[in-house]
Amino acid sequence: MGTIMTREELQSEILKILLREFEIENPGLDDDLREKYEFDSIDAIELLVEIENLLKTELTLEEKKQSMEIRTINHICDYVEALAKIRA
Repeated sequence: MGTIMTREELQSEILKILLREFEIENPGLDDDLREKYEFDSIDAIELLVEIENLLKTELTLEEKKQSMEIRTINHICDYVEALAKIRA
């Protein structure tokens, strides 16, 4: 990731991924994806692949484990921002 994305750009990318890959349309940023959209662990793994593509880097096993607690789009954005900072 040559340039650091703004929070808004990141949010927009995550929303595009959720729509394209999981057909989740206009979710609230604090909606519990598991409860509201039946987002399961297989979806989470697919999302991690998309995040790796977004960051153009592979995640470590530890980083992947950290993602298992993610419930909302805001959590996803916090998570990706933290990963991007580590790699900057």
